[in-house]
Amino acid sequence: MSLRGTGQGGALSRARETISVLHGAGFLNLGFLRSFGKAAGKFGSTGAAGIHAGALRHPDRIALIDEDGSLTFDELDRSTNAIARGFAAAGVKAGDGVALFARNHRGFVRAQGALDKLGANTLLLNTGFAAPQLEEVCAREGTDIIIYDEEFRGIVEASGASKLARFVSYAEAGAPETTLDEMIASHDDSEVEPPETPGRVTILTSGTTGTPKGAQRKMKRQGIDSLVGLLGRMPIRTGVRHLIVAPTFHSWGGMHLLVGSSLGSTICLRRKFDPEGTLAAIQETRAEVLAVVPVMMQRILELGPEVIEKYDTSTLRAVCASGSALPGELAIRWMDTFGDNIYNLYGSTEVAQASIAMPDELRAAPGTAGRPPRGVTVKIFDDEGKEVPAGTTGRIFVGNDNQFEGYTGGGNKEIIDGLMSSGDVGHFDEEGRLFVDGRDDDMIISGGENVFPREVEDLLADHPDVVEVTVIGVDDAEFGQRLKAFAVLKEGATADEDALKAHVKTNLARYKVPREIVFLDALPRNPTGKVLKRVLKEEH
Repeated sequence: MSLRGTGQGGALSRARETISVLHGAGFLNLGFLRSFGKAAGKFGSTGAAGIHAGALRHPDRIALIDEDGSLTFDELDRSTNAIARGFAAAGVKAGDGVALFARNHRGFVRAQGALDKLGANTLLLNTGFAAPQLEEVCAREGTDIIIYDEEFRGIVEASGASKLARFVSYAEAGAPETTLDEMIASHDDSEVEPPETPGRVTILTSGTTGTPKGAQRKMKRQGIDSLVGLLGRMPIRTGVRHLIVAPTFHSWGGMHLLVGSSLGSTICLRRKFDPEGTLAAIQETRAEVLAVVPVMMQRILELGPEVIEKYDTSTLRAVCASGSALPGELAIRWMDTFGDNIYNLYGSTEVAQASIAMPDELRAAPGTAGRPPRGVTVKIFDDEGKEVPAGTTGRIFVGNDNQFEGYTGGGNKEIIDGLMSSGDVGHFDEEGRLFVDGRDDDMIISGGENVFPREVEDLLADHPDVVEVTVIGVDDAEFGQRLKAFAVLKEGATADEDALKAHVKTNLARYKVPREIVFLDALPRNPTGKVLKRVLKEEH
């Protein structure tokens, strides 16, 4: 089965939809169009264009708020000019590979904006890297320079990255290398000459099953369908406040940073995620949009009603979640606590956006990934490349204008009829809602039966004593593979292994019952909330 997010009706209906969505988002404003058009003409579809457009249109409006205070659009634009000149004076030029190893703060935004203005190629590094991963990735990607937060000095020095030219993006008490603040203080902050060609941004895959791969994407101008599709299914508009707690080095947090900047919105950042600190930041900044990964929602709910009710979160209009699977029970608990404000985007670093689930869809069908937005086509294929009917599980393939251009080390995802594999398997229901059943390489064959862990995980997550759970396949001499579950229980919970197995047996086929359930204090996750199943296999 296939589904295409094209809007309803013919050309006239599509035109009306386009006008309605763009008007509602604040795009059809002459001042906005003039300033953004001028800025995009200089810097393309980059964050630097959004910053510069904001400085042209409303220089005194607050562009960014973090723990160090606030910056206006004019201050942010001028500081990126000065940093760009500082980098250039140090020998950085268009096309150079520059690694950015930083958390969510003004240093990340300024460094990225300055590199955009130079036309350098930016490699966004995972802040959870250890020295061997940092060394391997920087060597593979051909990085010449690294910009890093001072807290990561030990990791940088223990890796091959210590040989690179180095700059510091954030330091609480100074640093031996040149800092971004020193560049701002010592260089001209007037407008810089734009590069002939915009640089490239490389985002790393999650690496949950191995070494992260580099997924390269040029900052090109996107078609109107992509913009209307996103804004039509997420209530994001110009000039609002975005609190981004998802990591900005990841495609999800990075997308919100780019979209928010392009819309002239105020970006609110916190260096490290803290559940109660996030609630306090919503109240303090009066954030209207919150960008999270699902595990962050879970951690916030674990605070309990007494803590949650201390904070005013009534300004939130959209809680935008992505980066890992959103369990249906988590979505329902969130909406019962904070209102029906969840917008869950399903996609990947490679295929970009595939579908968006809106609050009413999550209420009606918890666990759904929603429907493709306009400009996106999703098809479900079997192993022979043929479309399957609704209700049948197959491989998910996606087509849109935002897909990556291939892995930096070579290779690409499988493509059928112009659509790219997401790496997942799933199905459409009779209402046209997409469900993701698991990774296509996660399927477990036990005794000749095919089992996708997601179904078992979702069921166990519904158990009242379970906080979080994951399921893997392990070798078995008799059945080929068997299911092994890892669960984290709520404090004071009484459920044991037999009780959880009985819960699965009552609701699913016998062959889907895990043969073993291991109880842990927490599941190993990467910074974007994805469970590191390879770590569980290695250590358990």
